[in-house]
Amino acid sequence: MCFYVHRRTCKAGNNVVRTLLVTALIALFVTAFSIPWIKQIALALGFVDTPSKRKVHSTPVPLLGGLGIFGGAIAVMAVYFGQRGNLSILGLLGAAMIIMLVGLIDDRWELPPLIKLGGQLIAFGLAAFLGSRVDLPIPDVANYAITIVWMAVITNAINFLDNMDGLCAGVSAVACAFIVLLASLNDQYIIGPMAAATFGACLGFLRYNFKPASIFMGDAGSLFLGFLLSAMALRLRFPENVNFVTWMVPLFLLGVPLFDLSLVFVSRLRRRVNPLTTAGKDHTSHRLVRMGFTQREAVLLIYLLGCAFGLLAVFITRSDAAEGYAIGIITALCALYAIIRLEKWKA
Repeated sequence: MCFYVHRRTCKAGNNVVRTLLVTALIALFVTAFSIPWIKQIALALGFVDTPSKRKVHSTPVPLLGGLGIFGGAIAVMAVYFGQRGNLSILGLLGAAMIIMLVGLIDDRWELPPLIKLGGQLIAFGLAAFLGSRVDLPIPDVANYAITIVWMAVITNAINFLDNMDGLCAGVSAVACAFIVLLASLNDQYIIGPMAAATFGACLGFLRYNFKPASIFMGDAGSLFLGFLLSAMALRLRFPENVNFVTWMVPLFLLGVPLFDLSLVFVSRLRRRVNPLTTAGKDHTSHRLVRMGFTQREAVLLIYLLGCAFGLLAVFITRSDAAEGYAIGIITALCALYAIIRLEKWKA
């Protein structure tokens, strides 16, 4: 009997791994195959990012790669989840489409900040209303508020991170890989395929975006990835531990964009510059380059940082309260020290 149960468990596990692998590969190939065509469309329609003092590229680059990421990820998710009729997930995909369209319009015509934020809030509200939200023992209004703030912060933190070839897509891929791992360890067969599809789409795009990039994802891609990551991290559940500890897991999974956002905000506020409407070469990646690293080395170092945060997230899921909060406090102190040191390398 035990042998039979063990065989059934192994077979189920193999099926899950196969599903995740196939999902990632299909998304990868759809995105990779579509990008050369999207380049031509971007040039024909005028979706081009021109060089400026605040940017690191020196020649015009097509700016529609986010459409390829969206197409690769959503095509697989729509087929996978459409057959299951899960209203919450279908609503999440609909909200992701709204976010992508807001970014797409902004890439072409540069929307005013309030209109851009308003479009995002519509998507966040839809996702939260249909179930992608925190579920704390507090009034529902507070749960909705926390969810919308979280989604807004992460979505725009990923958007901020799109400042160097291969950086945003690579960091997003690392976060997705750890979400796939955590979903698999905790038998969450909805979030796992969603993260796998996003992971594959990011890898397919990286083929054309790693330095020297021949296409950028634009806001359509970075806002889409940020929104999906924020929602997937929220939907993770850890039945073998308590919420008093595991609430930190999403923070660690998305530690890189949160750190970069914190660094930029602190730096710009110290310089009395509006951190929301001003762009510049004051991100973590830019400072690493000024410290002597090449752009590729800076990007790879940030990938490694994302892996370190991901490993800590996995550790937190298996920690008791004392261990979890010790790791959280030590990490926060290290991040504060890094911000102080990196602030010396501002432009």
